[in-house]
Parts: sequence; C-alpha cells; structure tokens
Amino acid sequence: MVMDLLSDQGLRLDGRRANELRKIRCKLGVFSQPDGSAYLEQGNTKVLVAVYGPHEIRGSRTKVLHDQALVNCQYSMATFSTGERKRRPRGDRKSQEMSMHLRQALQAAIITKLYPRTQIDIFVEVLQADGGNYCACVNAATLALVDAGIPMTEYMVACTASLANGDIPLVDISHLEENSGGPNLTIAAFPLSRQVALMEMSQRFHLDHLPKVVACAMQGCTDIHQILDQAVRRHVQASGASTGWGSKSQVDI
Repeated sequence: MVMDLLSDQGLRLDGRRANELRKIRCKLGVFSQPDGSAYLEQGNTKVLVAVYGPHEIRGSRTKVLHDQALVNCQYSMATFSTGERKRRPRGDRKSQEMSMHLRQALQAAIITKLYPRTQIDIFVEVLQADGGNYCACVNAATLALVDAGIPMTEYMVACTASLANGDIPLVDISHLEENSGGPNLTIAAFPLSRQVALMEMSQRFHLDHLPKVVACAMQGCTDIHQILDQAVRRHVQASGASTGWGSKSQVDI
C-alpha cells in the first residue's frame, strides 16, 4: 500500500514542500590524523568520512595499477545508527554493495591517473540513518576528498527523488518516504556537466514519469552542490585566516 506523501496544502510529512531539500550541515577537517575528513548531516542522516592517501599500496602487489590510483571505499553503519541493533556493522552484503557503489561514483570524480601505483582509502561511517544514506555518504566523501587535496574533475553529488500522490516528484526523500511503498530513484552525478555516474531505482517508474523524476533529482544535485561549495569556501577562508594567509576579499562566498 502506497501512502499519501503530500497533504492538500502541498506539504510533506516533515513539513517540506515537494522541491525542498532537507537541511544540510557540514564541516571539513574534523580529524587531524587522516589526510582529509568531513562530517555531514542531511536531515537526520549523519555521516563521517576519513580519507587516507594517495599512499603506497600495502599488502599484495597484485592490486597495483600502473597507470592510475586504486580507489578503495569501505562503508559501514554504527550499531546505534538505526532502531535495529546490528551485530555486524560492516562486512555484510549490503555494506559491500554500498562500498562498491560509492567507489563507482567517487572513482569517476577523482583524477586517478595523476597518482599511478598508489592507493586512496575512503572510510565512510553512517552515525545515524534516516533515509538517503548513500547520497549523504557521497556528498560527505566529496568534501573529505577536497579536504585531502585530491584533484577531482568536478564535485560528485548525489540526491534521491520519488513520486507523491502518483505523479508529483519529491526531492531528497526521508526514511519514512523511502518506506512508503512508492518507487525511489537515486542519482550520483556531476551537477555542472550534467553527467550521471550512478542511477538506481528501487522499483520501475512509468515511462511518462521517469524524465521529471530524473530532472527533480538532478536539480537536487545542483542545489546540494551549491551548499557543499559554500562549505568548502568557508573552510578555505577559515584555514587561510588561521595561517595568516588570505582575507575575506580573497574568497567570495
């Protein structure tokens, strides 16, 4: 059974309108030990990411790529991230699948050919899950890669979309909306060049509805990109001020 996700006033279950994102809060450089790190809240979904590298490949030399860097992603969920207590927060089938999908999106953004015969490790931990876990992880990982100084062709940004009341597209869906019984779409893309790195659907969309749902998710990626870019600019400005470099006039926020 599919529940109604929009009221007669056009409001969603959490008070947002159909085209409104959840509130996003983020911070770069939350740890000093990794080469890069970031914390991101997208609604009530909270994610922490640490990036190490590029560094020499450890262990088996069979993994060495002679013309590019090896991107390694590890996704895990804290045991307290959901109402259900998981005995194995990492290493299960779902975590392995998420790790693979994260690697697919982030590897498309990283200019790996600049670092041949090296490895870049990206560790993603979901502290609290409330829908759009994959998207929050991609967005936080992008910030952590920027903090690590790893060159990327463009920001990799992800967003979800769904349909309400049969034909109205919703952006950035929450856990309750994910489980409403309707189809959900997840996109990881370059918001400036409009290239899609990953697209996944939980169910089939009718062909008449698919273009507007994709457009809704892509617009969400564009809006999230602006938020992430502002966070990066603020971080660079704060870092410059703390080291005695730069001024407010040098970074336009």
